[in-house]
Amino acid sequence: MQVVERHADPEWNLMDYLRRNLSLTGTKYSCGTGDCGACTVMISKYNPDTKKIHHYSATACLTSICSLHGTAVTTVEGIGSIKTRIHPVQERLAKCHGTQCGFCSPGMAMSIYTLLRNHPIPSTEQLMEALGGNLCRCTGYRPILESGKTFCEEPTVCQLQGTGKCCMDQEENQYSLNKKEERMAEDPQKKTLYFHGEKVLWISPVSLNELLELRMKYPTAPLVMGNTTVGLNMKVKGEFHPLIISPIGLPALNFVDFKDDGVTIGAGCSLSEMKEILTHAVSEEPKEKTKTYRALLKHLRTLAGQQIRNMATLGGHVASKHDYSDINPVLAAGKAILNLISKDGERQILIEELFTTPSLKEELRPGELIFSVFVPHSRKWEFVFSYRQAQRMENAFAIVNAGMSVHFEEGTNIIQDLKLFFGSVGPTTVSASKTCKQLIGRQWNDEMLRDGIRMVLEEIFILPTTAGATVKYKKTLTTSFFFIFYLSVKKELHELEQRYPDIPETSISALEDFPIKIPEGREMFQCVDPHQSPQDPVGHPVMHQSGIKHATGEAVYYDDIPQVDKELHLAVVTSTRAHAKILSIDISEALKFPGVVDVITAKDVPGENNHEGEILYAEDEVICVGQIICSVAADTHAHARQAAEKVKITYEDVEPRIITIEEAIEHKSFMFEEKKIEKGNVDKAFKHVDEIIEDEVHVGGQEHFYMETQTTLVFPTGEDNEMVIFIGTQFPTHVQDFTAAALGVPRNKIMCHMKRTGGAFGGKVTKPALLGAIAAVAAHKTGHPIRFMLERCDDMLITGGRHPILAKFKVGFMKNGKIKAVDIQYFTNAGCTADESEMVLEFIVLKSENAYDIPNFRCRGRACKTNLPSNTAFRGFGFPQGTLVVENYITAVAIKCGLLPEKVRDMNMYKTPNTTAYKEPFNPEPLLKCWKQCLEKSSFQSRRTAIEEFNKKNDWKKRGIAIIPMKFTVGVPHTSESQAASLVHIYQDGSVLVTHGGCELGQGLHTKMIQIASRELKIPSSYIHLSETSTTTVPNASYTAGSMGTDINGRAVQNACQTLLKRLDPIIKKNPKGKWEDWVSQAFSESISLSATGYFRGYKTYMDWEKEVGHPYPYFVYGAGCSEVEIDCLTGAHKLFRTDIFMDAAFSINPAVDIGQIEGAFIQGMGLYTTEELKYSPEGVLYTRGPDDYKIPTVTEIPEKFYVTLVHSRNPIAIYSSKGLGEAGMFMGSSVFFAIMDAVGAARRKRGLMEPFTMNSPATPELIRMSCVDQFTEQIHRDDPSTFKSWSIHVS
Repeated sequence: MQVVERHADPEWNLMDYLRRNLSLTGTKYSCGTGDCGACTVMISKYNPDTKKIHHYSATACLTSICSLHGTAVTTVEGIGSIKTRIHPVQERLAKCHGTQCGFCSPGMAMSIYTLLRNHPIPSTEQLMEALGGNLCRCTGYRPILESGKTFCEEPTVCQLQGTGKCCMDQEENQYSLNKKEERMAEDPQKKTLYFHGEKVLWISPVSLNELLELRMKYPTAPLVMGNTTVGLNMKVKGEFHPLIISPIGLPALNFVDFKDDGVTIGAGCSLSEMKEILTHAVSEEPKEKTKTYRALLKHLRTLAGQQIRNMATLGGHVASKHDYSDINPVLAAGKAILNLISKDGERQILIEELFTTPSLKEELRPGELIFSVFVPHSRKWEFVFSYRQAQRMENAFAIVNAGMSVHFEEGTNIIQDLKLFFGSVGPTTVSASKTCKQLIGRQWNDEMLRDGIRMVLEEIFILPTTAGATVKYKKTLTTSFFFIFYLSVKKELHELEQRYPDIPETSISALEDFPIKIPEGREMFQCVDPHQSPQDPVGHPVMHQSGIKHATGEAVYYDDIPQVDKELHLAVVTSTRAHAKILSIDISEALKFPGVVDVITAKDVPGENNHEGEILYAEDEVICVGQIICSVAADTHAHARQAAEKVKITYEDVEPRIITIEEAIEHKSFMFEEKKIEKGNVDKAFKHVDEIIEDEVHVGGQEHFYMETQTTLVFPTGEDNEMVIFIGTQFPTHVQDFTAAALGVPRNKIMCHMKRTGGAFGGKVTKPALLGAIAAVAAHKTGHPIRFMLERCDDMLITGGRHPILAKFKVGFMKNGKIKAVDIQYFTNAGCTADESEMVLEFIVLKSENAYDIPNFRCRGRACKTNLPSNTAFRGFGFPQGTLVVENYITAVAIKCGLLPEKVRDMNMYKTPNTTAYKEPFNPEPLLKCWKQCLEKSSFQSRRTAIEEFNKKNDWKKRGIAIIPMKFTVGVPHTSESQAASLVHIYQDGSVLVTHGGCELGQGLHTKMIQIASRELKIPSSYIHLSETSTTTVPNASYTAGSMGTDINGRAVQNACQTLLKRLDPIIKKNPKGKWEDWVSQAFSESISLSATGYFRGYKTYMDWEKEVGHPYPYFVYGAGCSEVEIDCLTGAHKLFRTDIFMDAAFSINPAVDIGQIEGAFIQGMGLYTTEELKYSPEGVLYTRGPDDYKIPTVTEIPEKFYVTLVHSRNPIAIYSSKGLGEAGMFMGSSVFFAIMDAVGAARRKRGLMEPFTMNSPATPELIRMSCVDQFTEQIHRDDPSTFKSWSIHVS
């Protein structure tokens, strides 16, 4: 369809326009900063010169609506729909089980679709690149990639008659412009475009001359093309520009000119186009001329994601002078020239001249702009290299990057010219110019290297308060990069002239970057009994119930529901202080803001403002940064947020301000009583051991980063104080409870609905209750429907996450590695209120022995009360943090005894039926089965031998491998919290409606419930529908958490179905050959009820903490995971080569769903232990509040080989002998952590460091690099911490 917008506002972005103005809600909001890919669309532009259409993926959240004149925008609705025809991309994404919560699925589909429009049969490398800018928190990426691989050069689907096409493919009508659209795209009238918004004027000039005139007239107005910097800063930093000049599409700025001495690239070319240009140059020119191009291409592959590279322009990137720029240091090192233009004429400057002044404005004359960039060919005796290290491989700002070049005197190794440029070490790119001058004339040898490193360290000054990584790490990277540069050039010199010495064989791997390869997977699970009825779906890998709707964007999330009349949007005002008195709240300016209806504070809460210790609105005191003080209700989301910024809060700080666990221990700031379990005589045992190790381990927290932020819609009915709430939650009953308490009404007046939510992972157990109550109070006060959706930055600030922990352990053992005694004490950072912290602490303590039979064992735990937002439930519920400590001391024992960690693990593992430390009996047979199969089928021993050989031959790359056992538990220690109910209706046409108390979070719960109902009623799944969870149909439902969703709700659904089938049994016996519809019709005619409730009383569990005895969990889930990694000792980067997981699944109701849960949990666990690092200021301010700062794994982080096996066993306590597997895979991610630790240990032994060591989590590049102690780390002077205030602190 053609869209004409006559009142386009420059402040409108495409995502909001699609969702609000055109009701195209398939494009999802997740981060709002262009980093997650959920809002990916395809933009198509017509090139009148080539008569071709150029397609590219883009993030709608950063695309200004004013930049789209004459373009075609394709959203997920435009490629396929269940109402018409789904596209093969959508179909395969769903059928390959590539959707779980489904919130990222439309963006994934659009990235693959755009790739196919440009490359109908893409390579796997192109597929990986296309998905590099899309995040997924559920699936672990493998099934998404599998769906994409079916379109690649080597498809994995059926091939029709050898054509390479799938038999299910349908011909697709390739989009083309009609004559009218072609004329519009060409814009024959060449009119300048003016867009007058509410506050901003947007001008798109039609010619270069007009652009220069505008530039002269409005020298401070930003030039916007991709909008990846200006648009982002306007949103995130609150920058305001009354006038924006956009030369987007101006042919004069979008060109390429190949010459004999180099290539000139127009400033308007996108970074993706620049990549294509340089790739072409590399393919056409001899190697010696393309060294700069290859250095640039290396960084262009991983800079941002594909969508941002498609949008960002070369000129904009250079002009922004980002300190983290990956391109500018390389351009400077390659002696690139900036072509500037103004009304007064043209001139040229070397790009390196930009970095001698703090602002580009000081370099540019009035009215001047960047016209193009000339990148010269490299020369025979010139070498150019680039380096970068980031928190993860792709789509992450560099911690430090560098561009380096050297030119030698012809036929010699004497330096004629040297360029060293570094990024992320200062306010912009920094040149080590003094070092370069001093080294000119020197020979390229080891003496020059030593002097060069010393000079670089002296010249590159990094402030101790610099944001990001520590100064010591940044300085280490600068010297490490120089060392790699030295080796690279030395090897090149040797290849040019054999008389120059080559580098040692053991150093060659230091020059090799980790490759980006398409992963391969293998999933093994049980076969269904051949005697099972063909229509019985239990045990089959059934596709997610909503999979197709996920992929087409037609699965409805609550912010997708159309706005209703008089609806208001809510935005919150949060505390900027960690602990302070509130002296005043001035809302006067906010109330005057356009569109504002009201401001809601604590005094407006008609019922309880503090319910069960959780505070809706701070009143007299704030106890953390991010605590909600008041909220603003306005006609639009933008107006509400802007008005919220007008609220003025006056504070008076209160002491103590407690941020870290150490501070809490110092002030004795604890919640609850100490939790303790003990067996044997620990103190006595320590007197009779050979060795004792005492140490501590810190495990950082984790952000849930569900793709859909917290979202609530509240509708006051207007009578009887009723409120209807649509909310993404794991616990509708809790939302109902908090809302009723806040409004001072009975619960039966609150109707809470939950259809689906875009991921949860524990983050939507308790928090939605607080936020839902806040929205309901606003609806009560204003009388209007309220839409309350948190921006990503606010969600991360307000809602807390996984508990950081500090553990102190003492372990006593014999010289043969047998552990005799352990004393371990855990401290968790609970935050400012209780939330779920007591149960999390209980779980940590109860599960603290993992798989090990320690005869004398004591574990204690305390929850620390701090001035941080309350931490809450998270997948694994404390087990991933607590058990990492256990495996750390196992590893320490192995190092001390000179044994391999796997031997010490095996030696101390439970081997026979036994009891836990809290006297619960169990049989470890499934554990040993998983352990044995993992060792054998992963070829562990042969790989261990190969790794040892590799490590002997390589000084600067080391490999590691680890195998980790797991004894996990499902459920909770309280019987009442595992009860469940259901309601099943059979309608007269034979169709069935199932309702239960569990919530669909993406884990396939509804899919499994349909499978269970199908088996019990003996009817096809197609007869059964499951719509939503609601407090109006199933009251008092427990939370969906603890891996027990299928266990308890499945029992309830089974119970209801069996009741119905029992009622139908007499009718069936009378007419055994009849059809289901006949039996139902007859039952109705005989007045037999076709509706039944089902109920499950819950597992009988308990824990007596006084006696330290109990049966807190109904059963155990066992597993073993093996991972192999390679680390770069010079940078701290790591690469995950292979992971094997063997999980005790008993009998899987749906293997596809269960394997998806295991893989997704594994990748989430891997993120916890490696890339996901929360950073706080000393004042308690969370810095990492979005995907630009907080790095969950991307498609490039998953294992190159990813093998998952479901191991069969028996579990008579659960439905169909199944087991809950939603969380168990999380800890398997620790196998990556300990493989890294194994590799680090190899590096340390190489340096003569033989003593045991522990590693804190996460194992970030910084931790890995600084643990690999060498001559470079030892040269770094550490600033006296008493002389400055650190930028960030660890709160564990």
